[in-house]
Amino acid sequence: MPGTSPGTQYLLQRLALVEHRVRAAVAARQATDPKPDDAFRGLYLSAESAQRLLDRAASEDPPALDPDLASDEAGASGEAGDRAAVEEWADQAEAAGAVLPLRALAADFGLGPLDTELLLIALLPDADARFEQLYGYLNDDVSRRRASTGLALELLGASPLQESVRSRLSPAAPLVAGGLLLVEEPDRPFLSRPLRVPDRVVAHLLGEHHPDPELRGLLTTAAKLPSSPAAAALAEALACGVRLVYLREQGGGSAAAVAATALRLAGRPAVCLDLAALAAEPHPELLLPSAAREARLRGGGLVAGPVDALEPAGRPERARLLRRLAQLPVPVLLTGHTAWDPLWAEDSPLLLTAPQLAVEERAVLWRDALAGAAVDPSTDPAGLLAPYLLSPDQLRRAAQAAGRQALLDGGVPIDARHLRTGVRAQNAAGLERLARRVEPAVGWDDLVLPPATAEQLGDLALRARHRDQVLGAWRMRPGGGRGRGVMALFAGDSGTGKTMSAEVVAADLGLDLYVVDLSTVVDKYVGETEKNLERIFTEAAGINGILLFDEADAIFGKRSEVKDAHDRYANMESAYLLQRMESFDGIAILTTNLRANLDEAFTRRLDVIVDFPVPDPVGRRALWDRCLGPAVPRADDLDLDFCARFELAGGSIRACVVTAAYLAAAGERPVGMGDLVAAVQREYRKLGRLVLPSEFGAWGDAPTW
Repeated sequence: MPGTSPGTQYLLQRLALVEHRVRAAVAARQATDPKPDDAFRGLYLSAESAQRLLDRAASEDPPALDPDLASDEAGASGEAGDRAAVEEWADQAEAAGAVLPLRALAADFGLGPLDTELLLIALLPDADARFEQLYGYLNDDVSRRRASTGLALELLGASPLQESVRSRLSPAAPLVAGGLLLVEEPDRPFLSRPLRVPDRVVAHLLGEHHPDPELRGLLTTAAKLPSSPAAAALAEALACGVRLVYLREQGGGSAAAVAATALRLAGRPAVCLDLAALAAEPHPELLLPSAAREARLRGGGLVAGPVDALEPAGRPERARLLRRLAQLPVPVLLTGHTAWDPLWAEDSPLLLTAPQLAVEERAVLWRDALAGAAVDPSTDPAGLLAPYLLSPDQLRRAAQAAGRQALLDGGVPIDARHLRTGVRAQNAAGLERLARRVEPAVGWDDLVLPPATAEQLGDLALRARHRDQVLGAWRMRPGGGRGRGVMALFAGDSGTGKTMSAEVVAADLGLDLYVVDLSTVVDKYVGETEKNLERIFTEAAGINGILLFDEADAIFGKRSEVKDAHDRYANMESAYLLQRMESFDGIAILTTNLRANLDEAFTRRLDVIVDFPVPDPVGRRALWDRCLGPAVPRADDLDLDFCARFELAGGSIRACVVTAAYLAAAGERPVGMGDLVAAVQREYRKLGRLVLPSEFGAWGDAPTW
């Protein structure tokens, strides 16, 4: 059989042996047919038609023994000799390095010789269409074109009353339990039930490796880790026979990647099952046998997750599905973000934590993901993206998105801007329902701050950029369930630049800024505020951004003496926040106008405290100039030194400049001192200050437009 793989040759040789039995059964039926001249034989296949099929099959050179095996000795010894010759040929093929799927299948599924014969009998019509009609003839029903259980036992020469043979077709038998053979139409008597080999099994035996169509949309691909101590340790456990594992995932890690890498190191491919997609199916429990069969056909293990998607807590049907998943006859590696519940499985799994990727691991993954792409030589992806917590899958998608952004810009090499855009594209949208997303549009040059304040802001950016090395690799925050987060407090009067500084830090790190809307947090019902905060912290853990709690003293206030129920629940809310901040892995900034109102316990947990003073005259002069900017037309009479006399914060100066610009635009003229003075007077009134003409000098009597 030239051009045919050894595996297919072996399968055809075994099927040829089954064909001999079918020929013998047809001949025996013809010899004992009581009504060879039945007038109604046109409704079914006659004996003569069956013989013509056999004669035509002989002339068309059907699959048979390899010519090298068809020796006189093998022919003289009959079927036993033929089988011995086939198995000898198979031994020689395997010794030469050939893979024979039929033999491997029998070994992996624990099939005995009788099981293999039953499988081949049921498979024959899928390999040769002639046997559809021949099986119909032997079934005495031309419409039943598959082997029935009775016909299979007849071809084996076994009695249907022989329990040891009959039991090979029971639901608990390896053939049926492994999903290799389907005994259909259970309402029929046992001997007339048709046998069918699933298409996926037929394709596997013929050398095809495409996944089962039933699992379309349910199977995913896990990223490959270049080197992982956790994966290496898990591979050793799998090699020692561990069958059930639960990997809990940390932010910036990938439990699925660790599980798949461990299976690969143990010499097994990984079949990754998306439990979120499985839970959306109408009957997910019916797909578990197909998933297990897919893993066994590949000789691998099943990586299933995330467990959180099943929501087994309070859902008995989902908990039963999880228990069935844990009992599948393959290595099952479950992944998730929640803690393992012993009620989810009868056996206790091996519990592991999939850690965050180390800096070196991320560097290798970035290099692999950008392999073949044109990257700006001055761009160091690993160093540039150190502040980001990305899983291997997110990292791969970020590299793809960066490449598309570079293509959109005219095919230029990938630079820092493209990479940061690609990373931002991986942020989940869940947090945007709870906080307002701000894409930073300002930089350090836009800030006008005292040197000490600017230095403190730089310290915050430094901590965010190197926290993986200091808090992770160097273990500078061990024990107590503490996270790797960075917490900062911006304290100062309104308008001194706290929110803008948070935006500048986010821009410097290449992160988005998420401003928490207090209206989505504070709730009048007891316990609801804590739930809303938990949702925010949970969503924030899955994105690369900075969480900004503006006016934080509204929810991070001091605990007080308990005098009534309101005090008690307010203190409980503060206690929850203290605990939650300890375990937060992200970057959070709190701003307040009244630092004294914050609880001292919050202050102790802060990494950086930045004080924003009211600007002095030099700072105010720079702010006036910066707020006017280069695009606003200026009149010749502008005196910014005079404007710097007004004791205003940066936010108020910005408001004055905007008001003056509107006045100038309405008068179709450049912005002049009259416009600025009028704007300052309006700002004074807005702030509740007295407008004294003497304070405005020569401009005190100027019209307010």
